[in-house]
Amino acid sequence: MAGPFDLRHPSPNIPGRPAMMQCYPSLMGQKPRRNPANKLDRWEIALIKRMIASTSLNDQDILAYFTRPTRSINHARIAEIRGQTKHRSVTTASQAELDAFLAAWPQIDLTTGLHLRGDELLVKAREAMLHAVQGFNNPRAHFKSETFIVVAVIAFTYLLHWHYRRNGVDIRYKRMVDGVETVLKTRHGADKHWELEACLDYGDCPLDGGTVTNLRFLIAIRHEIEHQLTTRIDDAISAKLQACCLNFNRAIKDIAGAQHGLDRDLGLALQFSGIERDQRDLLLSDTDMPAHIQAAHTAFEDGLTDEMMTNPRYSYRVAYIEQVVNSRGKADQVVEFLRSGTEKGDHVRLALKEVEKPKLKPGQIVDLMIAEGFPRFTIYHHTQLWKDADAKAPGKAFGTTLADGAWYWYPSWVDQVRAHVQAHPELYGRA
Repeated sequence: MAGPFDLRHPSPNIPGRPAMMQCYPSLMGQKPRRNPANKLDRWEIALIKRMIASTSLNDQDILAYFTRPTRSINHARIAEIRGQTKHRSVTTASQAELDAFLAAWPQIDLTTGLHLRGDELLVKAREAMLHAVQGFNNPRAHFKSETFIVVAVIAFTYLLHWHYRRNGVDIRYKRMVDGVETVLKTRHGADKHWELEACLDYGDCPLDGGTVTNLRFLIAIRHEIEHQLTTRIDDAISAKLQACCLNFNRAIKDIAGAQHGLDRDLGLALQFSGIERDQRDLLLSDTDMPAHIQAAHTAFEDGLTDEMMTNPRYSYRVAYIEQVVNSRGKADQVVEFLRSGTEKGDHVRLALKEVEKPKLKPGQIVDLMIAEGFPRFTIYHHTQLWKDADAKAPGKAFGTTLADGAWYWYPSWVDQVRAHVQAHPELYGRA
């Protein structure tokens, strides 16, 4: 990663984006036009012309075919087409095209009332996020987080494309060629549209800061998983994925309306059996995140303020706190804490147990790196590494000072050291 993101003043020049996509300066400066959503598309105008030419429907009857909850069209627009005062350049649809339109009408998604063609981006945004969550909750899936991130990025991209288009924002990449504004094309001739990063950079992006930060984190992880194999990252970033789900549900309600939320579409995830002891031990023992993912994770969060780090829209965490009440009936929800060592707790397979984080001295970390095949890694290198990273800063939680006055490092710092030495085998490996 080139460096921390500036969340207060986003820049359109995202590291890694092709230079030709950075050259057009209008990315940040466009102003939405007034009520641009309440207009007919060219394909609709072509159909209206055919209706006028081949049916006896009046303007109000024709209007009924093209008005929907997400868009209100005035009957005067039909009169303009009939009187040829506007849209004279649009070619009239064929009778076959009109017949096909009428046969498929109303083309409404029964769940949301959205038009399957006119609101296609919004329909697909909802569907993409549902697929992301369903894929992650699939008990037989092993590629959970990676699939969720890729599909969730598509969901947010479609949602923002739908929003920007409705507000008259041109989301195509452009550049000046010989003094003429030119739309950039893909290899096969289609217009190039903004990816999610560009959508987040736009000055009037409708998403709040926490949601934007969460998406930038997921995009950074996606860049890593595109190029390298990952193993068991689900537990490590699940708080970010949960926040992403909640953020999308809130965003689609704010942008498109409460009726388009996903609250009613997904229920609780159920399973067929409990977790056996050997399964539990395997799950709890295999929780290390790959070094390159850990490095990307840390590099991203180094640029965040403490306030943003604790924002639930960036990373959603839940803490259970014991609060004593006189009876179960007085509690809003009943959660029973079963501790190991108690009569009741010893009879269940999984009991609540407070576990202090392991702590390592610097010499132990050096010995560990030597044992892992990096014999030239020394205390000096370790000291320089934590100083350069300011790893003892309180907000980073890489270690702690104990009663003896000495500093001890947590396993999360060991992961950082491991990622560093693995990235520089020429410095620390065998001669």
